Amino acid sequence: MSSHTTTVAPFQRAVPPNNDRGEPEITPAVLLQPLDGEQLTNIASMQPHWNQPRINTWRLVAVFITFFNLGANDASYGLETYYHLNYTVVSLIFLSPFAGYFFAAASSDKVHMQFGQRGVAIIGPLCRLASYITFSLHPPWPVVVVILIFNGYGNGILDAGWNAWVGNMIGANQLLGIMHGFYGLGAVVSPLIATAMITKAALQWYTFFYVMCGLGVLELVSGTWAFWEETGAAFRRRNTNENGQGRLRAALKHKVTWICSLFLLLYVGCEVSIAGWIVTFMIRIRKGEPFASGITATGFWLGITLGRVSLGFLTPKLGERLSVSFYLVIGVGLELLFWLVPNFIVSAIAVAFLGFFLGPMFPASIIAATKLLPQHMHVAAIGFCSAVGGGGAAIVPFAVGAIAQVRGVETLEPIVLALLVLLLGTWLTLPRMPRHSHQQ
Repeated sequence: MSSHTTTVAPFQRAVPPNNDRGEPEITPAVLLQPLDGEQLTNIASMQPHWNQPRINTWRLVAVFITFFNLGANDASYGLETYYHLNYTVVSLIFLSPFAGYFFAAASSDKVHMQFGQRGVAIIGPLCRLASYITFSLHPPWPVVVVILIFNGYGNGILDAGWNAWVGNMIGANQLLGIMHGFYGLGAVVSPLIATAMITKAALQWYTFFYVMCGLGVLELVSGTWAFWEETGAAFRRRNTNENGQGRLRAALKHKVTWICSLFLLLYVGCEVSIAGWIVTFMIRIRKGEPFASGITATGFWLGITLGRVSLGFLTPKLGERLSVSFYLVIGVGLELLFWLVPNFIVSAIAVAFLGFFLGPMFPASIIAATKLLPQHMHVAAIGFCSAVGGGGAAIVPFAVGAIAQVRGVETLEPIVLALLVLLLGTWLTLPRMPRHSHQQ
C-alpha cells in the first residue's frame, strides 16, 4: 500500500487531490483503510462545502450574481403603458416564458450530462442576454412575446442547475436562504433603478435593459470562469452511468417530485402574482399615490429577502415540515388582514410581513426534496421542480390578469388567499422527513 494512504486520518486529507482544485480522490487503497463514522459519512454523501475546494467560494459568488439578476429580471417589466395593453394582453409577459420553463424542466438533467455545470453557466445567461438586447431595442409587441420564451428557458435552466448544486451542499438551508435572498435583493433594487431612470432622468422603460445587458454579461463571464472545469465528463464521473433522461424518468416516478413541483408552482405563482399586481391594486383599490404604491412592492420584496436570510437559520432548527406549516398559517392570517382591513398603511405592512414569511418557502422545499429523494436523482428532480416552479411565475400571474380583466383587480385578495391555503394543503401531503440531516 502506498505511503500516502496510511498516515492521515481525516478523509479529505487521506489522499492527494486528483486535480488542482483540491478535490479528493477515492481509491481502492483508501477504501481498505479503517474509517471512523465521520469518514464514512463523507464517503457516503460526498457533499461539497461552500469553501472546499476553494473554487466553490467563487462559484457561489457567480451563483449569487445570477440570482440577483433573476430577481431583477422578474421585477423589471414596464410594458403596460408603452404598448397600451389591457390586463389580459400584458399578462402574456407572464405566460409566454412558460414554454421556456417547460423546455428547461425537460432538458435540465440532459444539459448537465452533456455539458456539465459549465453548460448551464453559458447557455442560461446567453438566452437571457438575447432577451435583454431585444427588449432594449423596444421591438413590436409580438416580438417581445416570442423572445420571452428564450428568457424563460434561460431562467429555468439556471434556476434548476444552481438550486440542485447548492441544495446538495453542507449547510444547504442557510446557503439557499442567502442565494434566494439575492433574488429578493435584485427584485428590490431593480424597480428603484428603473423608476429613477424613468421618472428622474426622463428615460424610456427600455433603457433599463441596458443595465440588464451589463449585468447579463457579468453573469456570463463570472459563471463561465467559475464553472469552466465542470464539464459534462466531470458531471458524469460524479453520477451514475445512466443517461439523463433515464434519471429524469426515475425521478418522475416518485410522488415527492410531483408534490414539490406543485408546491413550487403554486408558491412562485403566488409570489410573482403579488409582486406583479400589488402596485396596480394599491393604486386602484386602496387609492394610493403611485410612488407610495410602488414602495409597497419594494416592501414585499424586502420582506422576501429578509425572510429568506434570517428564517433560513431558524427553519432547520424547527424542521422544514413544522416551520413551513407555521409560516403558511401566519401568511393566511396576514392575507386575511390585508383583505378585510381596507386601509392603505395596514395593507402595506401586511404585504411586507407576508413577504417575510413566504421567503423561506422555496429553499425549504428544495431541502425537502434532497432529504426525501435518493441522491442520484437530486439534479434531475430538483431541476424539474425548480423549472416547474418557474412556470408558476408564468401561468398563475397570467390567470390573475385574465380574471382581473373581467372581475377587476380586487380579485387579487381572494386568489392569493386560496393559493396560500392550497400551499399549506400541498405541503402537508409530503412524507415525514428526517429531523436532522448532514445538510443542515
